[in-house]
Amino acid sequence: MSIDPSSIPSFGVPQPQPSGQDGPPPVVVPDQDLVTQLLDQMELKHAVDEEGDLLAPWEGFRVYYMFRGEQKELFAVRAFYDRPHPIEQKAELLEALDEWNRETLWPKVYTHVHDDGVVRVIGESQMIVGMGVNINYFVAMTANWTQAAVGFDQWLVERLGLATDVDEDEDADGTATDGSAEGDAEDNGTEGNSTEDGPAES
Repeated sequence: MSIDPSSIPSFGVPQPQPSGQDGPPPVVVPDQDLVTQLLDQMELKHAVDEEGDLLAPWEGFRVYYMFRGEQKELFAVRAFYDRPHPIEQKAELLEALDEWNRETLWPKVYTHVHDDGVVRVIGESQMIVGMGVNINYFVAMTANWTQAAVGFDQWLVERLGLATDVDEDEDADGTATDGSAEGDAEDNGTEGNSTEDGPAES
């Protein structure tokens, strides 16, 4: 089953601004303020969790924008997908994730098994930024990684036929996830940066 690039939504990636001078775009060392500005330009709702990590929430998953390392030299876009998968279905899930990893560049996706046996999926993309990076390249990659994180969730629902299951779960609960930044940051337990519920140290 091939991945259709057109299934990944567009957030209206900001266009590079003229620098007012000839030559290549400036090289910058990205930080959280720069990513916040980018998310604002993309009109994506975002918040900062208790650990100080920037996140953008969607219904059913969160995308974190994290800087790691002694000098914050590693930038990672990491998605935590809330949908639980029974441990009995892990083999089928891994087969689907292998297919995604073979046929796409990002995000890299893998499973995490909780203590109660529930399996959840994590996706991540990373780049080294400590020595500086072309600003246009950084903007484009961050936007593309965000789009791909959303696209993967849609792809997995279709690949495993989960759309009906999701609808039934929401009907049973009587409510659907509201996708608010504050609720996701508080309800999903990011304290300690554990891969079980939030970002992990790289």
